[in-house]
Amino acid sequence: MPCFGAATQGRYGKILVLFTRLHREKNALGGVNTALTSEYASLLRPADYPRRLRKAFSMAGHSKWANIKHKKAASDAKRGKIWTRLIKEITVAARMGGGDIASNPRLRLAVDKAADANMPKDNVTRAIQRGTGGLEGANYEEIRYEGYGINGAAIIVDCMTDNRVRTVAEVRHAFSKFGGNMGTEGSVAFLFRHCGQLMFAPGTNEDALMEAALEAGAEDVIADDEGGFEVITDPHQFSAIRATLEKAGFKPELAEVTMKPSTAAEFAGDEGLKMQKLLDALENLDDVQEVYTNAVIHD
Repeated sequence: MPCFGAATQGRYGKILVLFTRLHREKNALGGVNTALTSEYASLLRPADYPRRLRKAFSMAGHSKWANIKHKKAASDAKRGKIWTRLIKEITVAARMGGGDIASNPRLRLAVDKAADANMPKDNVTRAIQRGTGGLEGANYEEIRYEGYGINGAAIIVDCMTDNRVRTVAEVRHAFSKFGGNMGTEGSVAFLFRHCGQLMFAPGTNEDALMEAALEAGAEDVIADDEGGFEVITDPHQFSAIRATLEKAGFKPELAEVTMKPSTAAEFAGDEGLKMQKLLDALENLDDVQEVYTNAVIHD
């Protein structure tokens, strides 16, 4: 627990207790105890309370766990392509910030993602060398495209390419072929937040995770209806918070710096299938690094 004054520690303990009671009563009774909510809110107001501990831990209205598992399974199924994308990311990160992961947060994140994908260390080393000029290689540039999917769902497509004309043509074709539309710069980006995201499976000890995340500096912890948890971090603190949580025994099922949507467009049935085909078409393009969307597709 952080080293605060006695009064602050007492208030901190009360916050943890009240948060747990609120969550358990909400799950058991299907409602919110207004008296507990008022007391909880009053403890978060004092101006002398540490700023990062005044951040409220919100409860999600619907579960995203199925979508997270789908994304993880899809990544596992396309490991070879994942390696290609990671090599590009490592190369660009090293070119922009140097080859030392200790002083280059973006490179550290890319190398960590490569380790998660079981990429051989030799591949990582060569990618860094290409980025720093030690080896010859293509000169990639980063491009972001924005657009709309089925029923206006928001989509962001991040690319790395050595041929901008080819890439924009391929992205535009994928959008138009599968029922979407290309947008202009900024058309949907305002619906997303750049942040770190760590997903923990149902059954994770809620109280222990919440306290560990709070102490590590996480911005938010969100519980879904199936018992899973999502820890949100500042993107620049993501790697440090992840390492702290893993050291405390909390290994995430999914961990990434992402563009998190602020709203959800839910799909099911035929429309869900159409939306998934559009997303798959974009993700399968060679120059595409990441596809972000606010679509939630139900089975």
